[in-house]
Amino acid sequence: MKSWCVFDVTGKEKEIETLEKESASPDFWNIQAKAQAQMRRLSDLRYEVTVWRDLSRRVTDALDLAELAELEEDESVTSELLAESEAVEVYLEKLEFQLRLSGKHDRDDALLSIHAGAGGTESQDWAQMLLRMYLRWAEASGYKAEILESTDGEEAGLKSVTALVEGSWAYGYLKTERGVHRLVRLSPFDAAHRRHTSFALVEVMPDIEDDIEIEINPDDLRIDIYKSSGAGGQHVQKNATAVRLTHEPTGVVVTCQNERSQTQNREMAMRILRGRLYELERQKREEEQARLKGEHVEAGWGNQIRSYVLHPYKMVKDHRTEYEVGNAEAVLDGRLDDFIEAYLRHTVGQN
Repeated sequence: MKSWCVFDVTGKEKEIETLEKESASPDFWNIQAKAQAQMRRLSDLRYEVTVWRDLSRRVTDALDLAELAELEEDESVTSELLAESEAVEVYLEKLEFQLRLSGKHDRDDALLSIHAGAGGTESQDWAQMLLRMYLRWAEASGYKAEILESTDGEEAGLKSVTALVEGSWAYGYLKTERGVHRLVRLSPFDAAHRRHTSFALVEVMPDIEDDIEIEINPDDLRIDIYKSSGAGGQHVQKNATAVRLTHEPTGVVVTCQNERSQTQNREMAMRILRGRLYELERQKREEEQARLKGEHVEAGWGNQIRSYVLHPYKMVKDHRTEYEVGNAEAVLDGRLDDFIEAYLRHTVGQN
């Protein structure tokens, strides 16, 4: 099996054995950050090996079934064999596709932020439509999604929103969505019902929590505490529980007010801050690599990665891969897998 060789199950099992021996050492937890990283690596390896061993078992069972079908010439056995063969093929394609997600943080949870572009209510409504699209995708994919922070638009929609998407490969899949998204439609907010174009920026960061690569000096932080805002009700905080963190060296500002206590809001804000600082470092490395290659990189506003057209025709097109579909409503309802897979295949093909 070619994929088996690429995955190197034997090598992974040897690494598991080494990590298990190291974790049994009395001084293993003396350096907690290193120990936590090794335990995460051990957990990932065990999962991967279990999955591929299960695939091997299913293939062996299918081969045994094929021999039985040949000997007995039983139609029911042949039918069972065909069904199992198709299931194994689909399972294998999924596993092979996950091999494309080779980034260090691809298996981590994701922090997804959406920012409305210029255009007021139009773009703010578009930002809310994008949030709904990603929440539907997360639900259909078996991920847990939680809104961490949001700022309402003046009349409708959202100025900005940040959500935590939890589950294996969440960052690996959602990182394909970062960039500017463009909507063309007949505006429901225009009395003349004219066609409008709106933009929104999608940011995706890994939720790396205590990743040792990102070190935040407390002296570099300005921390502001204030009362949470809200529409009212029993959960409105009377005390100052909302937290705003300003990382002065980079100018990155993070706010969090959705948790019940100041401590919870501060912890969540730190998680978002680590993710954004990681993303800044990633962008710096990519820009430097592009500069060395002589490529021009525009990291500014207006460089859309995907267009969603609802009038005068219906189409969603990814400008990076040229992949497009006519069922725009299905895409806005969360059917994103084809776009995600097309982009990942496209980037692998370029490497």
